[in-house]
Amino acid sequence: MADEKKANYIIIHPSDNVAVDVSTGHKIALADIAEGENIIKYGFPIGHATSDIKKDEHVHSHNLKTNLHEKLEYTYDHKEFPMAEANGRTIKAYLRADGNIGIRNDIWIVNTVGCVNKVAEAIAKRTGALFFPHPYGCSQLGGDHELTQKILRGLILHPNAGGVLVLGLGCENNNLSVFKPVLGVNDQEGKRIRFLNAQDCEDEVEEGVRIVKELQALASQDKRVEVPISKLKVGLKCGGSDGFSGLTANPLIGQFSDYLISEGGSTVLTEVPEMFGAETILMDRCRDKETFNKTVALINDFKDYFTRHGQEIYENPSPGNKAGGITTLEEKSLGCTQKGGRAQVVDVLNYGDVVTENGLNLLNGPGNDMVAVTNLTAAGCHMILFSTGRGTPLGAPVPTIKVATNSGLAEKKKNWIDFNAGPMIEGKELIQDFVDYIVSVAEGKETCNEKNGYREIAIFKDGVTL
Repeated sequence: MADEKKANYIIIHPSDNVAVDVSTGHKIALADIAEGENIIKYGFPIGHATSDIKKDEHVHSHNLKTNLHEKLEYTYDHKEFPMAEANGRTIKAYLRADGNIGIRNDIWIVNTVGCVNKVAEAIAKRTGALFFPHPYGCSQLGGDHELTQKILRGLILHPNAGGVLVLGLGCENNNLSVFKPVLGVNDQEGKRIRFLNAQDCEDEVEEGVRIVKELQALASQDKRVEVPISKLKVGLKCGGSDGFSGLTANPLIGQFSDYLISEGGSTVLTEVPEMFGAETILMDRCRDKETFNKTVALINDFKDYFTRHGQEIYENPSPGNKAGGITTLEEKSLGCTQKGGRAQVVDVLNYGDVVTENGLNLLNGPGNDMVAVTNLTAAGCHMILFSTGRGTPLGAPVPTIKVATNSGLAEKKKNWIDFNAGPMIEGKELIQDFVDYIVSVAEGKETCNEKNGYREIAIFKDGVTL
């Protein structure tokens, strides 16, 4: 949230030497800035001037460059921020046998291999079940094969599903006999997870329809009950960011993250490359030295991933980001990480891991929107809060709440946007309305991605395909 307004500019922090133009989201110099001098925004350097900049001049890619370099050494400097007291709010959700909750009760079809995508689609069309096509599950080696299994396992065991049909072909690397031990469940009559190999039956679509209808009959017996909001796990994501992202939608999401954590719930922040340049803010909030060391490894290991492929670590802001006013990766990261609010970091998860700790979790994975929302879903998030300044229709298998950073986008793309954070530019407080809206979604209100039928997955890949 901005601290001060000057004419049509917003000054975010008293030490900043640039302000944000309210009409464009771009940066304007507040004073003369010499070549080589740091550009300060959010109270932190976001790069340095590549030429002399006069007061009131536009500051962007033509005169600003990143300060960031390769892997760094870090020191743990613990900081702790006071959190609000819990008020014991409840929501109505489906209570699962393991004590987890689901905020939806649909039947999911999860295929072990891309070869049966169309079979899954045919079954879904006839039953209303949800399916999530992907191209993997065969011809993958080593780590890629294991990551595919971990993500599919997270989807199959997701508590938002009232039942799941696991659909295989029969000859794939990730065939059911190989996958079942990873999944840790068996095909038992009456259970909520059922298995079907397409090669094993005469008409795989008819058999799939029969199984799904049985699962739907079981799920129809489930009823919502009152549970503590602390059982909620929420993913934090941004995509198509602009110059307002760090002023409105991301801080609002951060306020909700702090609220939910104060109630005993869990939030998950991913997109590791979009922590570069702001990582020390997260490191200083780690609850202990062990978590700090895991966060350091999270950052440096992802930098190693870039360098192994001969790629520039800090070439991150997209064309859309730049058009929206974001110049450098540290500027983007300082805005992005605000989604994590002020809470302590309690755990660092590897790609494909599932959330077990209450509080703010960091999840290893790239910033790519489709990969990230899949990663958050597989980690057990019941819903995803997704801020956007440029706009995107993308949706995860779970409710994906699109939060507009500006009112223009919210007005233009009503079929994409669920909540408008734009009024925060004028100083309006939105957190109570936002909490109420999120609770309504948890209790069944459909998001735009659900209304549109936009539910997509993608799995991270870094190895050899045969």
